[in-house]
This record gives sequence, C-alpha cells and structure tokens, in this order.
Amino acid sequence: MSYKTILAAVTDPAHLTETLAQAISMAGALDAHLDVLCIGVDRTQTGYYYAGMNAAVLQETLHQAREDASELATAAKAQMDTSGLRWGVTEAVCQLADVARFVASHARFADLAIVPRPYGEDRGIELEPVVEGALFEGQSPVIVLPDTGPELKQPQKVAIGWNESAEALRAVRSALPFLSAAQSVHIVVIDPPKHGPTRSDPGGQLSQFLARHGVKVEIDVLSKTMPRVSDVMRRHVTDISADMVVMGAYGHSRFREAILGGATRNMLETCEVPVFMAH
Repeated sequence: MSYKTILAAVTDPAHLTETLAQAISMAGALDAHLDVLCIGVDRTQTGYYYAGMNAAVLQETLHQAREDASELATAAKAQMDTSGLRWGVTEAVCQLADVARFVASHARFADLAIVPRPYGEDRGIELEPVVEGALFEGQSPVIVLPDTGPELKQPQKVAIGWNESAEALRAVRSALPFLSAAQSVHIVVIDPPKHGPTRSDPGGQLSQFLARHGVKVEIDVLSKTMPRVSDVMRRHVTDISADMVVMGAYGHSRFREAILGGATRNMLETCEVPVFMAH
C-alpha cells in the first residue's frame, strides 16, 4: 500500500497557503498526485427562515460563496503551478449543512486527506465538517495540521496513541506506509487496564503485528499523571521529539466529544505536530 492520491480541502484564504505548502511537501515526498478542493461556503441553511432576509439577500450570500471559491481556486492554481507535481484543482460551492457530504464525495477516492486544524480562534465553523466528512463518510485517513511546523514529509519518529480500540487499530493499519518507513515508532499506552487479556503485556500484540511489517517499534507505558489523557500524550510526544501522532478518531460519540471534549478534540486543539487519524 502507498499514498498515491492526496486530497487537500480548503475553505478559508487565511489557511490556504500553509495548507497547500504542507500538502505539496508531502505529495512530493510520496511522489503522489495532489487534488485541491476549493470550497466556497454558502452559510444560509435550507429549510430555515431568517427574519428580515429576502430573495436578494439570499442570492447575495450565494454570490459571495462563488466569489470565495473562485478566489481560492485562483490562488491554489498559482501555488500549484510552481510545485512540479501532478495536480488538479476543483472549485465548488456548497451550503454549510452539506460541507461534510461534499468533502466525503471527494475523499472516498483519495488515499489521504490533509486539512488545517479545525479548532481555534481564527477557525471557521465549516472546518469541523471538513474533517468529519473525510473521516467518517469519505472513509479516508486524515492528517490534521498544527498551526505552525516544519515541512510535512515522511515522519522519522511516530507516536501511536494505543488504547486497543477499533478506531486506533484502523488508524495504525492506515498509517502502515508511514510506520514502515519511519526510523522509530513508539506505541504509547496510558494507564492500561489492570484486568484484561493484555494486562501483562500492554501493546504487545500490536508490537508483534508491526514488527512483522518491518516497523522499528518500542512500547511506552505511561501513568495518567495529568488530568487528561491527551495532556499526557502531548507531553510524551514532546519528550521523545515525535514528528507525527497516529490515533483513532472519536472513540465516544461525536456529540459527546463536542459537548464534553475528549482525547480526539483535545489533541486537535493542542498538539504541535501533525495528527494522523482514521475511523
């Protein structure tokens, strides 16, 4: 398996240049085709009545979305023209409620999607459905970029957040091309269960599975010494100088994650290295 088609989805000019620069770097390192999806978001919602709005106002919001998509596509093509890659740029408009489905329709035929961090003060509300559309409906692994960082290339040291869940295993399988080529891979187990079939060897079965793929693997068993699992994981990522985190996405329901927070959301909000996720 290899990543031969990469999708970069952009909705905001503020994040276009950095997202494309990182996607170009990764596509170049992998000798992959890069597809860029430029989405102008119409923020009106079908089926809702907005007091004081008339047809002219609704038409104006659609016109603005078309202009946004056109500006994104023009800037993306200018950046891609100097990349030396095989590439394509798609310009499109969709309503906010349809962003996830639209992204999913393109992510289905990509080996990997690269998107900006969905949470933060300068982040539009459409970025979360971009990530979720690629992950859940598109069934594509996703790399979520930090706000800043070095060029995105083949990671040399990878940290796997391992909790034996189906989501975590799916992420590991999807990341195998990266893991096999890395110099070292750390299976990070935080507070393993005291009672269970793997209590005497946490991470052992995954380590054996990866070793048979030629992965240079280590197991790090950590105590939960901080309030959140994501805090422990993030600190360990810094301690070992990992340049990518691999983890499953949304072990709880997405509604619960959104209201209460969770390891996925917290990692995306605070992690300073790219996060590779699958579900």
